[in-house]
Amino acid sequence: MGLRAFAGVAFALLPSFAHAQGQDAPFFTETAARSAYVMDVETGSVLLEKNGDQIFAPASLAKLMTADIVLDTLVKGSLSPEQTFPVSNHAWRTGGAPSRTATMFASVRSSVPVDALLKGLVIQNANDAAIIFAEGMEGSERAFAERMNERASALGLTRSRFVNATGLPEEGQRTSAHDMAILGRHIVLAYPERVALYAEPDFEWNRILQRNRNPLLRLGIGAGGLATGFAEGEGYSIVGLIGKDGRQTILSLFGFESDAARVKETVRLFDWANANFERRTIFTSGQAVGRAQVFGGTIGEVSAVVDGPVDLYVPRKRTDLVSATLRYDGPLRAPLTKGTRLGTLEVMIEGKPALQRDVFVGEDVPEGTFAARAMGAVQELAFGWIRNL
Repeated sequence: MGLRAFAGVAFALLPSFAHAQGQDAPFFTETAARSAYVMDVETGSVLLEKNGDQIFAPASLAKLMTADIVLDTLVKGSLSPEQTFPVSNHAWRTGGAPSRTATMFASVRSSVPVDALLKGLVIQNANDAAIIFAEGMEGSERAFAERMNERASALGLTRSRFVNATGLPEEGQRTSAHDMAILGRHIVLAYPERVALYAEPDFEWNRILQRNRNPLLRLGIGAGGLATGFAEGEGYSIVGLIGKDGRQTILSLFGFESDAARVKETVRLFDWANANFERRTIFTSGQAVGRAQVFGGTIGEVSAVVDGPVDLYVPRKRTDLVSATLRYDGPLRAPLTKGTRLGTLEVMIEGKPALQRDVFVGEDVPEGTFAARAMGAVQELAFGWIRNL
């Protein structure tokens, strides 16, 4: 497999880092999900994508963003587990016992500790807990939704917009399988001590014991959460976390007609991913992945290097399906300093994006003589002219 590089102008190519190993192993599978995004937690490798940017109503998946904000605030120390928030009439009626939705049964006009609210939010998917958090932290659900959208933007969730803390039906609320996979992975990596709450089997509040609503947890397959949802007219969705042999997989799936179909397909895709991918180090730390042309410098090329090992889950016996492209905003102009971000390495599996990593300038490139700078300017003009043909 050759390494290809593009930036409007061509790079020099480095030797290939993989070879075809046979053509008989299965690869991409069909899925009953309307949209799907399956990825490895540790490396961020994308194992399966189908309509990943298609938007849909998040329903209770929105509570993953609510939980992320709470967890982030706890980590930063602006919120303590012992702190309490009041249960307003709105929280009680909209998300509590009268709502006939997922609830932790917090009593109206009582005060509930943050620690208990968090358990209600992640174990019981409780709407009252989400609203109590929103009102307690930002004064209102509307203000909290603004914070959710700011957080979504910071995390790179480009297709998501939130208008409430619960995911209950409201115009303008949307997300995608891609965004939910990114959010799920972030939660697992950012809060390793707290994420275990998602796998707790039950939680009792107000003398009412309820089981965790995630159906994967009862299957004995190493599931660790994270959230399920249902939207009228759009179907069932899930952001599942399943671990096996030290490897964790996020499965973000949307558009099932029943809970049974959702569970069956989530398990099947997890088994497929584990059977058909293996981990490889495709580049080592500091390794040059390409060479970029430089204008106006003492040398005409500079190496593009990675700042750490690039690990990827690749198809077993089908590394011929893996390719890589190096992209940067060219042309590069001297002087250049070693370690400066140069562009992006994009790794693909059968033409589908599998991994992205930043690449950096591999060595200092001082500014050249006047003649070299003048020649560089001529070359730059020529390349620009060719690109505009």
